[in-house]
Amino acid sequence: MIHSTSFLGWRTASAIRINDAGRPVLTISVPGRPGPNLGGHAVAWINLILAGLLEIVWAFFMKKSAGFTLLVPSLITIGTMIASFALLSFAMRSLPLGTAYTVWTGIGAVGAFAVGVAVLGEAANPGRLAAATLILSGIVLMKLTSPST
Repeated sequence: MIHSTSFLGWRTASAIRINDAGRPVLTISVPGRPGPNLGGHAVAWINLILAGLLEIVWAFFMKKSAGFTLLVPSLITIGTMIASFALLSFAMRSLPLGTAYTVWTGIGAVGAFAVGVAVLGEAANPGRLAAATLILSGIVLMKLTSPST
């Protein structure tokens, strides 16, 4: 029999073997990952989307930092990088690695492309638009096929 509990944010699983007389012979308690449950699957997706949006911000400000030679854009880049990585790590607590990382990089890639076109005047030729569409399609497919946790 396996029993799962939560105490002060620590998840534990206990396995109990019952002998022929119906008494427990061995109990094993395995600590789970620390930290409170922050809302589960839905919050993980919100964290992941926010992490992806922050990736767009840090990519833009990295471009504006001129190779980290300008102080304010450099600080914004570093701050949003840290926040983006933190949110990604929170999302990975309950989302599969492949799903979380693919969606995070996809949001950043498509978003950075869109900001480059809209704000920086970069080219939006049919090939680049098709590539961004394929990336976006992959993100949607990854989300739709992600196992529920």
